[in-house]
Formats: sequence, C-alpha cells, structure tokens
Amino acid sequence: MQDKNYELGTVLEMKKGHPCGENKWEVIRLGADIKIKCLKCGRVVMIPRIEFNKKIKKIIS
Repeated sequence: MQDKNYELGTVLEMKKGHPCGENKWEVIRLGADIKIKCLKCGRVVMIPRIEFNKKIKKIIS
C-alpha cells in the first residue's frame, strides 16, 4: 500500500481480523506508536508505527 494518509478518527481495515470477528479499526492516537480501537468490541491495541503500516489493508474513511 503506497498511500498511508491516516489521522485521528480514520477507520481502517487491517489484513488480519480481530478475534471478535471484526477487522475494522479506528485510529485514536498517533505518534511513534499508534493506538487503534476495534469498532465491534471496543478493544484498544497499541502497535509500533512501522509494524502498523505493514498491517493496513485499506483506509475506509
């Protein structure tokens, strides 16, 4: 994926789904680490930016 323009509140689809069955996440914190929240169960996960950029499938909104 070439275009990695995301900001707070952006909804993303990740390559691998969450165990709850959803693979749509909302960005809630940016920095060296990125914090994302599952839109189905509300679980919050913090991922290093380099790893996060590899795991993005597409930007939804």
